[in-house]
Amino acid sequence: MISISNVSKGSIIRFKGEPHSIESLVHRTPGNLRAFYQANMKNLKTGRNVEYRFSASESVDLIVTERKQYQYLYRDGTDYVMMDNDTFDQIHVPEVAIGSGARFLKDGITVTIVFSDDGSILAVELPTFVEVEVVETSPASKDDRATSGTKPAVVETGAEISVPMFIQTGSIVRVDTRSGEYMERVKK
Repeated sequence: MISISNVSKGSIIRFKGEPHSIESLVHRTPGNLRAFYQANMKNLKTGRNVEYRFSASESVDLIVTERKQYQYLYRDGTDYVMMDNDTFDQIHVPEVAIGSGARFLKDGITVTIVFSDDGSILAVELPTFVEVEVVETSPASKDDRATSGTKPAVVETGAEISVPMFIQTGSIVRVDTRSGEYMERVKK
């Protein structure tokens, strides 16, 4: 057990029996009332966001974690098969552990898997940005390319994103895996 004042953003705690990742933690001292910590957390089993107020003197159960590099191989039903870069052992990772970024997983991409002290998978951290090829988008006329609008495009992983009008089929684009937003066109 550790005091909530010693916990920081990114820490993983056991809250109501389930692992939660601290997304943000703000210390508040309202007027003449007692100080508290406002925590925004993500339940790592269900993926739901939780808000909770901890008193300043409250203790929480900090989970000891281990991070290892794995390479994404392929999808097997609802699971994703990953290979350890050191031992070449393969493991199955459930989709809920990866989250919404799973739609940008490409063959061979390296991810970081967070394991708890008992060996269970808590989370999968994808690279912040991935480079993917646009496989389908509507053609743009000369007038469209001059405007600043966006259009839908399907990338090689099957995800649909919004791209600027000048992006054509076959273009390589950089995408933020956290939000699914187009960042820039990559010249190769």
